Amino acid sequence: MRLMRLGNGGRPARSRILASAAAALLLAATAACSDGGGGGSAPKAPTLAGTPIKVGLFNPDTGATALLGVKAGTDAGVRYVASELGGIGGHPIEVDSCSVDGTPEKTIACANKFVQDRVVAAFDGFNYSSSAGIDILQAAGIPLVGQIPFDQATGSTGAGRVFFAAPQASFLVGALQGFKAEGKASATLTLVDTPAAHKTVDTELKPLSQLLGIQATGLYFSATNPNFSAVASTIASTKPDVAGLIASPSESVCTQLVKNLRSVGYQGDIFVAACTSFIKADPAAAVGAALYSSVWLPGSEQYAPPGVADQLRTAGKYLNDAGGPADYYGYGQFATVVDFAKGLSAAPSLDNLTGATVLSTLQATKGAPSFLGPDITCGKATTPNCTTQMLLFTVQKDLTLKPVTGTWITPAPAIMATIPGAS
Repeated sequence: MRLMRLGNGGRPARSRILASAAAALLLAATAACSDGGGGGSAPKAPTLAGTPIKVGLFNPDTGATALLGVKAGTDAGVRYVASELGGIGGHPIEVDSCSVDGTPEKTIACANKFVQDRVVAAFDGFNYSSSAGIDILQAAGIPLVGQIPFDQATGSTGAGRVFFAAPQASFLVGALQGFKAEGKASATLTLVDTPAAHKTVDTELKPLSQLLGIQATGLYFSATNPNFSAVASTIASTKPDVAGLIASPSESVCTQLVKNLRSVGYQGDIFVAACTSFIKADPAAAVGAALYSSVWLPGSEQYAPPGVADQLRTAGKYLNDAGGPADYYGYGQFATVVDFAKGLSAAPSLDNLTGATVLSTLQATKGAPSFLGPDITCGKATTPNCTTQMLLFTVQKDLTLKPVTGTWITPAPAIMATIPGAS
């Protein structure tokens, strides 16, 4: 475990929990909606007459950073597209799934498999090492399509890729802006020890905190043998206003860290990245917490724009039928599949599709409403992302999720412009 201190200064933290968000790794659906946000079963997918559109999936289902909701979200989204949209112009999506575990070797092997299998696009699947396969995919003319680029190198340029949601930096900038607005002067944040994590701390957390005038300390924990008692003690020793996770590989990590922070006597604000399981574990402590997302989540229906509640209920049914988990990664990947299908439906021809046609069609998306997300415009020269907007929720007394601004937050453009691929 290594500790990196950034900036200087600090002050005692207050006693309520603040669970906020950070770098690319978002969330899970609120525990108050354990059925995935929808009751009943989704309709059976019809048989479609068009030739299948084959898409690869970097499926992060193994390793210390496994995200099982990705495969469930993909399967549920494919069934939704077939059942509710009639496919992509009558063509079903055929998924060529390949298991990855966060290592470059697995990503390279899957990229080569997709080339051999002649897919016309590949779903990123929140892959921590997606940049390892980029050159292989680009050489074969296969675009990479996703929600958020978890690999910072992948998100640093727009060539050969499209991500429908905001870049990692949006969530970090949004969180830091929120800390600053609430008068916070210091934050000690941790994440799993990976090369991507070090890039996040060194090239995003450090310069952004300096720009916003916040002392930031980056702390890493082992992916295979984390000692959260030691992590919590180290965090508490820095006496931060805000403590917690930049990103989390699992819900259990969040729950353990919160428990250990309290056990060592830390009484300040807790920032929990991609998690909500602690809400169910201790509902009373969860009230007043904050979390971020690239999409509307179950529990936010009463605050969402017209139509979003129906989308959440529908997505929940399909995710339940797919076997879940209906967490953030499930909803985020579901939205990715739907936005892919809707965007690709504008292709000049859906017969004999090529990767080049898929890429140019998706990049031509302008001002289109996304599924559970904001309006998106893709194909910018400086970024693979179609928006910079994100949501920041607070947990209410009834455990619903209310956006802190009532709607989408746009991180400061001047700060985003300093980060490669972020604007």
